[in-house]
Amino acid sequence: MTFHILAIGIGLLLDRLIGDPPGWPHPVRWIGRYIMLMEKKLNKGRQAFRNGFILTGSLMSLVFLVVFGIVACAYAIHPFAGIAVEALLIASGLAQKSLKVAAEEVYQPLINKDLEIAREKLSWIVGRDTGHLEESEITRGVVETVSENTSDGITAPLFWAFLLGAPGLWLYKAVNTCDSMVGYKNEKFEHFGFASAKLDDLLNFIPSRITGLLILLLTKNRQTMTLGERLKLWFTDAPKHPSPNSGWLEAATAVQMGIQLGGVNSYNGVSSYRAVMGKPIHKLEALHIKEAVTHMQIATWAFFILFSLGGILLGLT
Repeated sequence: MTFHILAIGIGLLLDRLIGDPPGWPHPVRWIGRYIMLMEKKLNKGRQAFRNGFILTGSLMSLVFLVVFGIVACAYAIHPFAGIAVEALLIASGLAQKSLKVAAEEVYQPLINKDLEIAREKLSWIVGRDTGHLEESEITRGVVETVSENTSDGITAPLFWAFLLGAPGLWLYKAVNTCDSMVGYKNEKFEHFGFASAKLDDLLNFIPSRITGLLILLLTKNRQTMTLGERLKLWFTDAPKHPSPNSGWLEAATAVQMGIQLGGVNSYNGVSSYRAVMGKPIHKLEALHIKEAVTHMQIATWAFFILFSLGGILLGLT
């Protein structure tokens, strides 16, 4: 267990410092190619629902076994080789730096009052229409993205790394990638993407709630509510989100910052209302993007420390 904790810590540090250098081979691309190939073959007719389970199951098995084999071979050579290989595999499955960079690419033009560039940069990380958004709505888009992806792209992979090492992290990433590609409720993927969408919700269930709680307990409180009042508001608002997991992150962020998230979004010109979370004590502005990144970093390292201590204590008993 000590080796795995060390590998996770190194991987987390590498992701914080280096991230995903452009041009480097990335396992997600290979996973994506497999999903596209299988989708063309399996997403057909009345068997699409069943075939969605075949895709998800085969992808999970393939990815887990390949990563397990690589890690096992590395540890068989030498423990230090195992730690190094596992750390690299873990680093490549995390999104700490890439999420920070994506947020800052919107923040910088926003504080320079260049709304056109800020809108364009925002469009790279959200699915909503951004062409006519003002500062507060641009900020909301970034804060919501950083908040929900703190679990989706960082602490949920870490959770499965703590349970099953690098193979567990990449098992989660396989499901998460499959969900992002085929887990849509539209005519093409409604049946075929059901398995990956539901399994992704299941795998993120525990880490999303732990991460939201860490945000609520450890980040700076920007309003006068007591911890008990903030916890109550968190429990009230989080289930309003259409995702069974994202609301626990966004509600925690909204409560701590004293802002309101949710509201009306436009997708291809069609307005869609999402229930609001938090209270609008402070007006959304560019500086909240920086604070969302700080929330992400605090929650990430607190999550690592919490599970490292748990792993060490379990190893001693």
